[in-house]
Amino acid sequence: MRNITAYLSVALVVSLLLAVASSGCIGTGTTQEKVLVVGTSADFPPFEYKNASNGQITGFDIDLIKLVAKKMGYDRVEIKDMDFDSLIPALQAGKVDVVIAGMTITPEREKVVDFSIPYWEADQAVLVRKGSGIKVSSVEDLKGKKIGVEKGTTGAIYVKKHLGNSSTIKEYPTYVAAIEALLNGQVDAVVLDSPVAEMFSKKYNSVEIVYTIKTGEHYGIAVKKGNKKLLDGINKALKEIMNSPEWNKLVEKYFGS
Repeated sequence: MRNITAYLSVALVVSLLLAVASSGCIGTGTTQEKVLVVGTSADFPPFEYKNASNGQITGFDIDLIKLVAKKMGYDRVEIKDMDFDSLIPALQAGKVDVVIAGMTITPEREKVVDFSIPYWEADQAVLVRKGSGIKVSSVEDLKGKKIGVEKGTTGAIYVKKHLGNSSTIKEYPTYVAAIEALLNGQVDAVVLDSPVAEMFSKKYNSVEIVYTIKTGEHYGIAVKKGNKKLLDGINKALKEIMNSPEWNKLVEKYFGS
């Protein structure tokens, strides 16, 4: 009986230690680090992209979500990069806490996720190769053309709806892949969000914007459906940021005056 009692005592001590350790309070008595896990698709400059010098994910959205997280009391932000059409499934599965990726608020998306208040407005732009001779004064002028889009985006949805029966639509996992297809002559045009099209037209001297489709889209930060506490915190932080000098500095940094 003496040996059994000793074994039980040791087991009890180990169990207590494990319980204390799992609470994050062992040793120093401090709580665990509070981390906000963020999903994005880093092919969307200037909102999110990889820094050419160090490979780090940066951009307007990244700086914005870090400011939001700081105001909400988070210690750190963890960024997870993935294809755009994988972002909402990752959010639904609990792999990320929020999604910020220049994501347009749409009725279809609002059925499966909750969005913050809008923080940016954009349209769709038509990007072509310079010297291609392609002139666009309306969406009708794209009929019969090969059009590249990023899978899962509002640009892809718009093109399918308006040109699906009259044009060849090629979907790519990223905007970078779509632009490469344009440069290589695999598509005649790429339809993408206007601020991003402007960045690509500056980066590549061989492409130009020939038309803007006025869609009046609004970007929002997405959270899992029903996560009201997190959403309320994000909205409160967003309102504070957008009405402060921090917002002006952020816009100036990525878009100029």
